[in-house]
Amino acid sequence: MLEQLTNGLAIGGIYALVALGYTMVYGVLKLINFAHGDLFTLGAYLGMTLLVSFGLAGYLPPLAALLVMLLMVMGLVAVSGYLLERVAYRPLRRSDRLAAVVSALGASIFLQNAIMLFYGPNYETYPDLLSVTASLTLFGVSIPVMRLVMFLASVLLMLVLYLFINRTRTGTAIRAVAADQGAARLMGIDVNRIIALVFMIGPALGGAAGVLLGLYYGNISFNMGTMYGLKAFIAAIIGGIGNIPGAMLGGLLLGVLEALGAAYISPVWKDAIAFLVLILILIFRPTGLLGERVAEKI
Repeated sequence: MLEQLTNGLAIGGIYALVALGYTMVYGVLKLINFAHGDLFTLGAYLGMTLLVSFGLAGYLPPLAALLVMLLMVMGLVAVSGYLLERVAYRPLRRSDRLAAVVSALGASIFLQNAIMLFYGPNYETYPDLLSVTASLTLFGVSIPVMRLVMFLASVLLMLVLYLFINRTRTGTAIRAVAADQGAARLMGIDVNRIIALVFMIGPALGGAAGVLLGLYYGNISFNMGTMYGLKAFIAAIIGGIGNIPGAMLGGLLLGVLEALGAAYISPVWKDAIAFLVLILILIFRPTGLLGERVAEKI
C-alpha cells in the first residue's frame, strides 16, 4: 500500500505541476492552452540535450547537475512560453474564443511536429543521472530514491509558486488581472506584462515536470505531452480550474487514484479511472473540489 501511495504521489506531483500551467492561463485569460502539454515535452527533451550533448552530468555531482539542469530547462521553456503567447495568443486576444482555441490547437500540432522533426519519432533514452535502482527503506518498504526526489521537487516548486502568488506584489497583480483586467489597468497594472509572465511561469513548471518524468521512467517520446497534458487538464478540473491550490490537490489525488487502481484493479484501467473521476466530478461537483467561483480566481 505504501509503495503504491508513494508512486501515486510522485506521478501526481507531475500532474500537479503541469496542471498549474493550465489553471494559471485559464484564470487570467479564460483560455485552455492546448499547447501546454507539448511545452512539457519540450522540457523533457531539453533536459536530455543538456545531459547528453552538453555533458552537464560530467562536470557536476548528480544532485547539483539535476538542480542546474532544472533551472536551465525552466528558463528555456519559459522563453518558449513567452514566444508562444506573443505569436499565437496575443494577436487574437480581442477575437472570439473559437479563434483562440484553434490557435492553441495549431500551436500544439506545430510544437509536437517540430520536436519530432528535430529529435526523431523514436523513443529517446534519458541518462541515468540519479540511479533508478537506488532506494531507501521506509517502514519496511523499499522506496526508489528518484520517486522521493520527484515528489519533493514537485512539492517545493508548488510551494514556491503558492508563496509567490499570495505573498508578493507581482502575485497580487496576477490575482488582480485574473479578477478584472479593466480594473487592474485602472490601478496601473501592465496587463500585457502580467499575462506574458503567466505564460512563462506555467511552461517553466511544465518543463521541470518533463525533466523529472524523463529521469523517473528513463525514456521519452515526442507525443507524450498529449496524454500527460490531458491528465493534467483533468487534474485541474478536479481541483477547480483557475484555482492554484485546486490544481495541486487535483494532481496529487489523480496520481494516487491511478496508482491504487492500477495495483488493486488492473493496470489497463489506469486511464479509464482518470476519466471516470472526471465524469463524476463534472456530475456531482462541476466547479471542482475547491471550486467556489474558481473561474474568477487564480
